[in-house]
Amino acid sequence: MSGEAGWPAGTGRLILPETDSTNAEAARRAGSLVAPVWIMARRQTAARGRRGRPWASPEGNLAATLVLAEADPARAGLRSFVAALALAEALDAAAPGAAVALKWPNDVLLNGGKVAGILLESLPAGRGVAIGIGVNLAVAPDQATLEAGALRPVSVAGETGRAVAPEDFLDLLAGAFAGWEGRFGRFGFAPVRSAWLARAARLGERIAVRTGSTALAGRFADLAGDGALVLETPEGRQRIHAADVFF
Repeated sequence: MSGEAGWPAGTGRLILPETDSTNAEAARRAGSLVAPVWIMARRQTAARGRRGRPWASPEGNLAATLVLAEADPARAGLRSFVAALALAEALDAAAPGAAVALKWPNDVLLNGGKVAGILLESLPAGRGVAIGIGVNLAVAPDQATLEAGALRPVSVAGETGRAVAPEDFLDLLAGAFAGWEGRFGRFGFAPVRSAWLARAARLGERIAVRTGSTALAGRFADLAGDGALVLETPEGRQRIHAADVFF
């Protein structure tokens, strides 16, 4: 455990020179870890995003996973919104003046481009949840390597000219997460939902939603109390629990 200034009390920290993915590392170490603990790798060799997509993770970018003890799958799923708010606060501090917004369900935008992603996975044997976070601090991936319709990728350095070390950003992120986790624990999802909506990208605007082979278009109307996206369509309001969103 770390008692350093700025690092949340009672939260562990493990920094590795290299691993395949920090979420995979968390799964392997789950039985020996005392949660909560952050695992950061300076380099990942097999990073991944949602739905098994590859995630570029060169040195200089943040690759980290928070291991939390959480037995309730519904509450575990809401941690993506807690993590998004923590990322937004950390980016506010690391890149003052830049525009930070949150894209449902798990992306963070900087000046309109994707700068960070969140991947939640259950740990083996009910040992909790791994919250994987990747942030383009130094380098953004080439747009040509991404799927059609993907948002423009950006980096903190590219958008602001600021060089932010991964360890320094992790300090900001861990502190911000501890604050929002405390609110979530005391007051439930309501304050998290309100704060997330205040930063939501394209709220009130027309968006496209794709779930497998099904595509919908409508107005992004709200965020439900269980984290579902509320889409207003000609057929009425629909709650979307898992999908890709396109602007």
